[in-house]
Amino acid sequence: MNPVVEEVTARVTARSRWSRAAYLRRVEAAAREARERGPARTALGCANLAHGFAACSPADKLALRGAERPGVAIVSAYNDMLSAHQPYETYPPLLKAAVREAGGVAQFAGGVPAMCDGVTQGRPGMELSLYSREVIAMATAIALSHDMFDASLLLGVCDKIVPGLLIGALHFGHLPALFVPAGPMPSGLPNKVKARARQAFAEGKIGRGEMLDAEAKSYHSPGTCTFYGTANSNQVLMEVMGLHLPGSTFVNPGTELRDALTAAAGRRAVQITAHGEEYTPVGEVVDEKAVVNAAVALLATGGSTNHTMHLVAIAAAAGVELLWDDLAALSAHVPLLTRMYPNGQADVNHFEAAGGMQVLIGDLLDNGLLHEDVLTVAGRGLGRYRERPTLSGGAPVWAEAPGVSADLDVLRPVAEPFSADGGIHIVHGNLGRAVSKVSAVKPEHLVIEAPAKVFDDQAELLAAFEAGALDGQDFVAVIRYQGPRANGMPELHKLTPPLAVLLDRGMKVALVTDGRMSGASGKVPAAIHLSPEAADGGPIALVRDGDPIRLDSAAGTLELLVPEAELASRTPAGRPLADDEWVGTGRELFTAFRRMAAPPERGAGVFALSGAETATFGGLPVARDDAGGMSLRTGDGTRKSQASGDGTRGGRGSGIGARGVLTEGARGRRAAEFAEGRA
Repeated sequence: MNPVVEEVTARVTARSRWSRAAYLRRVEAAAREARERGPARTALGCANLAHGFAACSPADKLALRGAERPGVAIVSAYNDMLSAHQPYETYPPLLKAAVREAGGVAQFAGGVPAMCDGVTQGRPGMELSLYSREVIAMATAIALSHDMFDASLLLGVCDKIVPGLLIGALHFGHLPALFVPAGPMPSGLPNKVKARARQAFAEGKIGRGEMLDAEAKSYHSPGTCTFYGTANSNQVLMEVMGLHLPGSTFVNPGTELRDALTAAAGRRAVQITAHGEEYTPVGEVVDEKAVVNAAVALLATGGSTNHTMHLVAIAAAAGVELLWDDLAALSAHVPLLTRMYPNGQADVNHFEAAGGMQVLIGDLLDNGLLHEDVLTVAGRGLGRYRERPTLSGGAPVWAEAPGVSADLDVLRPVAEPFSADGGIHIVHGNLGRAVSKVSAVKPEHLVIEAPAKVFDDQAELLAAFEAGALDGQDFVAVIRYQGPRANGMPELHKLTPPLAVLLDRGMKVALVTDGRMSGASGKVPAAIHLSPEAADGGPIALVRDGDPIRLDSAAGTLELLVPEAELASRTPAGRPLADDEWVGTGRELFTAFRRMAAPPERGAGVFALSGAETATFGGLPVARDDAGGMSLRTGDGTRKSQASGDGTRGGRGSGIGARGVLTEGARGRRAAEFAEGRA
């Protein structure tokens, strides 16, 4: 193994040992009951069970009355507005038939919401997008809560949907869970042409009709959008974590192979229940090594910055505590191996044709950058994911694929990377900590020092651009009050075209924000997900127009070049919308999420670290401490501290409180306790 990957894995494992152990105790207790009892539904009373199969066919009803066949839940994010999810319309009958063939009974257990960020960009609905991850997790839990099921088949592709489904499934960690992908749409208008059209539209050189024609030629059929944004980053991570069948990620919808892989997923779900010979609970698949594998794949492919939050939240659902420090350590040593739009001109179909996941995983394994000894839905060992599926007699068969790329402009080996380090960097300084996606940024744009132009809403910047107020000057755009506690942390993707226009005109421009830019952040240098956010007392609220800011994405620094004494004399400017202003498009329904949201570096969610809620050790309840470890509450009220084991101290939000982080008052009290030796 690469020593840095080993070191980071050891650090994550040590930091997580209390919460992970508590989580696994819950999983094992439920698994032991499942193995001893038989199918989950056998614990139900007669009236309960009769409700559970009342609408089934006579054959399935007869099977569910017995105690031999496992039940499989189908949880789907199907809707026919999202091109990525439209193919799921036909999946349930196919999966039910496959599960029945394998000796089980599948039922459609529930649907989860699936919103399209592409539709809501720049609209009020985008302010619900990040929160929808928690709603999806809760909806998944509701679907699985009926105690009718022994495994789950999860149907989702995009943005918050896959993380939400997985977070929900991990709270039923004793159940096997397989993700069933839908695949990308065929390639449409070349990405370079699309990007050029967007900039031309931003400059007023083409009209709405011409712009709509270009977009419609890009997003043109059922299937996932083909650029390498959050949706396709989700798919890469699910395969690397062993939650897809090998090689199933980027097979186009509407093909024989796609249908064959879908049916195979249904059969496999039956095989890996507690009543088969290959029991594979999802809580054991998603462990510390799988989480680090996902982080490596994210960095090696220059994937979506959204996963600097989603992966943290997914890990936390499995009792694993992943920090931005871990991503930063890995990024310095994981090379960038792919060029997919917006990091290049190719799309995911070109990546698949170049060798795709088989070549990527194989090369990372050969160079010690991925853990091979992991549990997957295909069996023990990530080596299975070197294999490519083909059709034989209508069913998929797997054979090891060629281990070299067929197109070095799209996919390269570790020995010949596009960049020696990963596509995502963590930057820090007196403004806080932020994420910077560097894989699409030209080297000459990685460092900028320029005066700030401060906006409290993206619409203000767009209006300034249209009025010509930004022409002919270098600047760092500061967009604040866009974090999870302010307005749900919307993606600010609509800022990319105007800022790219100014960049192409020879100006030095960059973006600093506590909001998001997603996987489509493009060529503009940016420090995003700034934490702490303005609405939570972050220093970004102290920035004034004209203040010099230096962003060095290569060195990992972000500095407001203002004397500390002057900053200390300032009071925050601007404010987030009040509750009575943050209304419309259903936003008022999510006010509680605003108040509870954790900082971006802690996942920006509302759920606590699994295993930390009621963790015990040796019969004693466990409390988190600021050092990233835990302490035991003894019978006399004192604590016996357990250090984190990695020599680091947790940053803001290391302790678990009502909203997943310590309040300012709690942090102050905890610091005082440590100073007095009482903790």
